[in-house]
Amino acid sequence: MARIWKKLGFIILIIACLFNIMYKIVNKTPFVEELKSSAQYILNENKQK
Repeated sequence: MARIWKKLGFIILIIACLFNIMYKIVNKTPFVEELKSSAQYILNENKQK
């Protein structure tokens, strides 16, 4: 009985870690888009000069 609970606990822990990692990856996307838009702005400013 204890082995089953131990395995179940590890499975829940792994799933929780995966969801945490996925959440962080999803929230980093706007930061990457912000960097891209900043780079595009700088390129456009340089072209106009």
